[in-house]
Amino acid sequence: LQFSLTAPLCLLTLLLLPLSLGAPISPAEPISQAYSLALYMQKNTSTLLQTYLQYQGSPFSDPGFSAPELQLSSLPPAAVSFKTWHALDDGERLGHAQGAFLALTQHLQLVGDDQRDLNPGSPILLAQLGAARLRAQGLLGNMAAIMTALGLPIPPEEDTLGVVAFGASAFERKCRGYVVTREYGHWTDRAVRDLALLKAKYPG
Repeated sequence: LQFSLTAPLCLLTLLLLPLSLGAPISPAEPISQAYSLALYMQKNTSTLLQTYLQYQGSPFSDPGFSAPELQLSSLPPAAVSFKTWHALDDGERLGHAQGAFLALTQHLQLVGDDQRDLNPGSPILLAQLGAARLRAQGLLGNMAAIMTALGLPIPPEEDTLGVVAFGASAFERKCRGYVVTREYGHWTDRAVRDLALLKAKYPG
């Protein structure tokens, strides 16, 4: 458990440190850093989702559980047609990703708070949620650095959660957490594809 918390913190420090020294002339460096982090995140997304479901009880923990129809109006879905995705320009591609990971950092904080209440005796789950939030914040910073290097405006941070219903039932909070952990994985997969395309377009 100690390694799982330390590793992402060290990785984020290594990735974000060069960006604090000033925006590079070429976008290749921040794109490469973002791509490395997204690949690292991708290795852990399915583990996070499965760990989350395991701690929620039935029906979430039932074998093969899936509820793609569940969505959150405050969290944009990652799913998009290939034609639409491929036609995005650099600003649109990065803007969508940045908006999604900004929302995910806020939603992961909420899910972590929910799980501390619903599953206080689950340090592994809480640690994984905290690590996922740190990685999302790190990728958000990398996206901003890429936009700066490309001369693109960085959208202002917004409160994506809005008004949260603190009286939500345990089942509603479990559903909310399921959607967040699921979409975290989907957006990470999309970010890997986005960044692979940008990496090819702006080679170092």
